[in-house]
Amino acid sequence: MKYYNVATLFVVACMAMGIERLYGQDLPSIQTDRPDQTECPFIVPKNYVQMENGLTFEHTNKLLRSFSLPTMLTKFGVNDHFELRLITEYSMLQTDGIKTSGLVPITAGFKVNIAQEKGILPTTSFIGHLTFPRLASEPFRSDFVAPSFRFTMQHSLSKTFTLGYNLGAEWDGQLPAPTYIYTLTLGRSISEKFSSYIEVYGFLPEASKGDHRFDGGISYLITPNILIDISGGFGITDNAPKHYAALGLSYRWKN
Repeated sequence: MKYYNVATLFVVACMAMGIERLYGQDLPSIQTDRPDQTECPFIVPKNYVQMENGLTFEHTNKLLRSFSLPTMLTKFGVNDHFELRLITEYSMLQTDGIKTSGLVPITAGFKVNIAQEKGILPTTSFIGHLTFPRLASEPFRSDFVAPSFRFTMQHSLSKTFTLGYNLGAEWDGQLPAPTYIYTLTLGRSISEKFSSYIEVYGFLPEASKGDHRFDGGISYLITPNILIDISGGFGITDNAPKHYAALGLSYRWKN
């Protein structure tokens, strides 16, 4: 792992703490789409910028390892029901001893809130993204613009437990057939600061075997606007990556 990326996250954390002191407000604590694979249905507050950053190591098989250094999801709250989203990622692949690194295709999109939780009906939002194949380093470019979408839903089971799930599909920019996505997460609030989750999720290509995985993690709320997390997981099916581990830092400020 490149140490300057860790140092960058540390500097950003210090800056975010300074911003926190400047912009005290009565808002719900920060809600993030990480560290699990289940995107949350909540919208970033109006006129707030939120950044969710992660460092990830994934061991796919004996020949392939990958590092994300880092992945950055930037959000902007347009109003109480709509946010804009931008995903950037610098990736390094190590395949049979050969290293390839660079910027993967940039993804842009939005999240719109459809419904708030009412009885058995969950809080529900829709996420739409487009991935742009040429906005990337040469080794990671694809041929076509790649769309993806998800419906993201969450139930409050009790004061401490939540159930979240996503259903959607994505395209890879090469093949016309989509890969369907599902996620199912059980979250628990351990205290006012600590929360945890366990999750199953998977990818279902039309023309090949499904890829199913399991993960879990813990997050800690430093302030209402700053969250850190650690997570890890492993593959359930033979074609899934063997395991992964991730660290994250998320923060928001008023624009």
